[in-house]
Amino acid sequence: MSQPMTPAAVHKQYDEGMTAFRRQLADAAARVAFGREADGFMRQCACGVWRADQGMTPRHVEYYNAIYSKGNPVPTVLYWELASAVENYDRFVLPNFFRRMIQADLERGSSQSRRFVDTFTLMLLLFAAVDGKVSEAEAGFVNACADSLSSYCDHCGVEGGKSGLDVNEFVARRTDGEPVKTGRPEDEVVFPAPTETGAPKKEEAPAEPEPTLEELLAQLDELCGLDKVKEDVKGLINLVKVRKLRQEAGLPVPPMSLHLVFMGNPGTGKTTVARLLAKIYHAVGVLSKGQLVEVDRSGLVAGFVGQTALKTQEAVDKALGGVLFIDEAYALANQDNANDFGREAIEVLLKGMEDHRDDLIVIVAGYTDLMGDFIHANPGLESRFNKYFYFEDYDGGQLAEIFRSVCKKNGYELDEAADKAAAEAFQVMYDRRDENFGNARDVRNVFEHAVARQANRVAAMDAPRKEDLMALTVSDLDLEDGESGENLEKTAE
Repeated sequence: MSQPMTPAAVHKQYDEGMTAFRRQLADAAARVAFGREADGFMRQCACGVWRADQGMTPRHVEYYNAIYSKGNPVPTVLYWELASAVENYDRFVLPNFFRRMIQADLERGSSQSRRFVDTFTLMLLLFAAVDGKVSEAEAGFVNACADSLSSYCDHCGVEGGKSGLDVNEFVARRTDGEPVKTGRPEDEVVFPAPTETGAPKKEEAPAEPEPTLEELLAQLDELCGLDKVKEDVKGLINLVKVRKLRQEAGLPVPPMSLHLVFMGNPGTGKTTVARLLAKIYHAVGVLSKGQLVEVDRSGLVAGFVGQTALKTQEAVDKALGGVLFIDEAYALANQDNANDFGREAIEVLLKGMEDHRDDLIVIVAGYTDLMGDFIHANPGLESRFNKYFYFEDYDGGQLAEIFRSVCKKNGYELDEAADKAAAEAFQVMYDRRDENFGNARDVRNVFEHAVARQANRVAAMDAPRKEDLMALTVSDLDLEDGESGENLEKTAE
């Protein structure tokens, strides 16, 4: 067993982790709700963690009182109060601030609620480790809570998938390798992760044939804009093809790095192109599987010393045979903190790229200026990433074309007036763009708001026809003569 953490150390890690996450919340309402409610919610979960194990000691009171963020009142619970709260802990309840966070994600096309699951999991592990170990019972409770949050994200349609963080890696082991059980049998986690009980298992659908290179290139060509990126991708494919032919002919093949840097603003298609590239690399024989594994800093960096290497290595292992896509990769290089765990993640990445150079491609992505600083932060990065793809902002015409495509894909039709008004408004949006310009993400937000307004309009009809259900009008877009661009910008925000 390792030495238990001091209450001061618990508070420091908790406050830094929660404060850092709160600052990332772009939605003001979600940020306020989180700051007001999160501490109380986390203290309730701490009671659940400790109930799953062996109950209470007087030291747990100190740890409980250490769970608060800067600016919030310091709790002053006494032993008998905490012992009662732990013993009477009922079940995990989804917090209201998490629902507000998900609402903001759906409105903005973001995934902050997914990131909170990682922060939440690490905080609960911090509470579990106050006695110097994480037991199997505590890990089971943490997993069940995290699964509840993830399942709700899935249910609501938040982008992204379940966290790659494996709680079982933190469980204390005996000398024979078996996990430490500790918890009392009657105190094992009493609530299951949400599942569909009684539902018949779906038969697995037959595997679809893998797309050919020609089909993948056709999908690339269908993407709106991105002319320079398409040209660069095709040039890269030709280079790979010729290298393979030279190899088959017994000719020397000079070393070449296929790792890429995607530079550009959000919503410019970086993830979409990365997913296509993974399949294209597989089609030309560079990668054995062709899957895309998407992560950001939270998917690589843990909150405990030594755990970042494990977490990053897990992401590398999951991406073997395909592409590891690291969004906002510049967040790994914290120049202001020499002890930041992001540096550890970079070192593990570099080693993974070297050890698996024949079956792993890494693509790092982010804002143009920040990505330049990231690549120059480590000599190993400079030597491995020497191919840059620049994703330019979509112009007004391209935004309008994306909007038409989204409408068509989802079974909506624009009449002539709505099409013209939308095109004019997207041009104004492009002309007035600033650092918050979201490109295709803004288009999706406009579409979702238009669909919501159309639903209100159609619901008031006595007997709407199919044509009514499909039609998007100027009123649905909330456009007014002379102010269409301004109104549409507000909608996108």
